[in-house]
Formats: sequence, structure tokens, C-alpha cells
Amino acid sequence: MTELGPLARTLEALLFLSPEPVAVPDLAQAADCWPDDAEAALAELRAAYAPGARGLVLRELAGGWTLTTAPEAEPAARRLLARPRTPPLTPAQAETLAIVAYLQPVSRPEITRIRGVSADSAAATLLERGLVEEAGRSQFGAVLYRTTPLFLKLFGLDSLEGLPDPAQWDPSPEEEAELRDRLLKAGEQRAAVTPAAPSSG
Repeated sequence: MTELGPLARTLEALLFLSPEPVAVPDLAQAADCWPDDAEAALAELRAAYAPGARGLVLRELAGGWTLTTAPEAEPAARRLLARPRTPPLTPAQAETLAIVAYLQPVSRPEITRIRGVSADSAAATLLERGLVEEAGRSQFGAVLYRTTPLFLKLFGLDSLEGLPDPAQWDPSPEEEAELRDRLLKAGEQRAAVTPAAPSSG
């Protein structure tokens, strides 16, 4: 397979990144080259992505150039894209995952104590998605949880040492006081607009 020149590789990257066809002048401007040079690099790409050579094809569409799926790969691409997508983590699941990541191995009762609300549903979802796994039992018999290799992969970490240092987010005493003030005021405002529950009896 012929090796692409530096400019052709740059244009290949630009076309890969762009969801829409890109006109030659725009490619030339982004690559900081003359349009004629961009045309020559596109000719290299056309040869490299000739039909039947790869899983992608270089096509001219709507006044620009784009990389598209090769016709023979389209059925497989449709099947892949038709798969249901995993919904994003809810705040409760994200909080639970953060606690497991930083305190592992940690039990569900400990997570509940830290969050102030039950962690049962969030922990079950994280288990189901393969982001956490069981790691034995505590001295009191509670199941312990730890993160999985999938967690590292999805968050782009080589190891747990790559987790951000929480100390950099520790508020100063002044910031803590200000935050407490704001939370108290917000709570008072909410209480003022929330109708009182009817008394029983």
C-alpha cells in the first residue's frame, strides 16, 4: 500500500474529523497550503481510497470532499449504529461511581452514608454496566465494590493513580462559609414557596 505524503495525511485527518463535506479552499486554509497543493494531496487520497481498497471511500459531494463508508460495509455499519446507545450516567450514579473510585474497596452502606441517600439503585446500575464489580466483603459482611478495567478505559486512565487529586477542589474556610450561606438561603427560599403539608388528624 502506497504511503501518503504529509499533506495528504493532514487532509485525511481533516476529512475524518468533519461531519460534512469540505470544499478544497477550506481544506487548503485549514492545512495552511495552496489550493493546488490540496488538489494534489486529494489525488493521493483518491488513489489510496479507491473503491475496493479500504472500508472507506473518498467522495465528492455537495461541492466538497468527504470520507464515506464503502458500499460493502454499509450493512454492517447500519447494524452497529442501530444498537441501543447507553444512556449517560445520572447524577446519583456519577456520585456513587466517584465514591467507589476514590475509596475502593467500599461497601454500599458506606456509600449511602456518604451520599445521605440510598445507593442501591445507582450501585446496581453501575454493576450492570460493568463500571464497578464486587471485591469481597467487609468485616460486617457487606459487599465491597471496586472499579473495573472498563471504568479506566472509558475515562481514559492508565491506572487509578491518574484520577484527579480531589485536594485541588477543597474549598477554603471562607469558600465553605459562603457556600453554606448560599445553601441555607436557597433552602429558606424553597421552604417559603413550598406549600405546607396538610396536618393529619
